[in-house]
Amino acid sequence: MPVRDELLQANQDYASDFSKGDLPMPPARGVAIVTCMDARIDPARALGLEEGDAHVIRNAGGLVNDETIRSLCISHNLLGTTEALVIAHTDCGMLTFTNDDIHEKLGPDSSDIDFQPFGDLDESVRQSVAKAQASPLLDGVTVTGWVYDVRSGALREV
Repeated sequence: MPVRDELLQANQDYASDFSKGDLPMPPARGVAIVTCMDARIDPARALGLEEGDAHVIRNAGGLVNDETIRSLCISHNLLGTTEALVIAHTDCGMLTFTNDDIHEKLGPDSSDIDFQPFGDLDESVRQSVAKAQASPLLDGVTVTGWVYDVRSGALREV
């Protein structure tokens, strides 16, 4: 059975007794989480969150970039979040390549894309936090940076 079919069956099971359709749009805990798309991170479980508690913004590397700022602006200015956690993780794939590496692999159609790889995990978190803090559109948001250890499940502040 294709994975898609398994996922659709799981969704049918989930929807059959779904009871959270009345949750309000603003996140109950007033927080946004920016983290990596890595499948080893389950932000809800790692942070004790339930549906409706937080906005979770995911991308390769857990980076604050222009698209992340867009989402954080909506989260803060329209839906009331006042805190953001930027959470990178150990053993991140973004540490394993350069733009030149991926451009060579993908060919000329990728040559104008900055894949935003990085060589230093903590520095990447510091830069993401600084970018969010520098945005005048996120005035009033407390932004902190963290690294999630994929082996232990623990967070450490950067």
